[in-house]
Amino acid sequence: QVQLIESGGGLVQAGGSLRLSCAASGRASSTYIMGWFRQAPGKEREFVAATGWTPGNTYYADFVKGRFAISRDNANNTVYLEMNSLKHEDTAVYYCAAGATRTIYPANSYPYWGQGTQVTVSS
Repeated sequence: QVQLIESGGGLVQAGGSLRLSCAASGRASSTYIMGWFRQAPGKEREFVAATGWTPGNTYYADFVKGRFAISRDNANNTVYLEMNSLKHEDTAVYYCAAGATRTIYPANSYPYWGQGTQVTVSS
């Protein structure tokens, strides 16, 4: 079993920045794909970013390219999401996900999920 705990969410003004963290414990493997998803009220959960275990092996949704950056610290089983130039439409609950998956983008590819952290961007 793998446990994922997110932190770093909060309230920020449009144009501001936040850094989310996701700490993995249990039988977490450094070879797992680690991803971030988000879900706004009334909308489906959507892919935001993911990273493989190899540094630089990263994937992004088009709507966050150039604004968000994902990174991981394998030694500490932690993945980060640096979010810059935040927009009101980035408001959502952000979830960390992990798994030994070959398909990066679908949420159902990931067996392990955190509880989520709220990000609210005021306009």
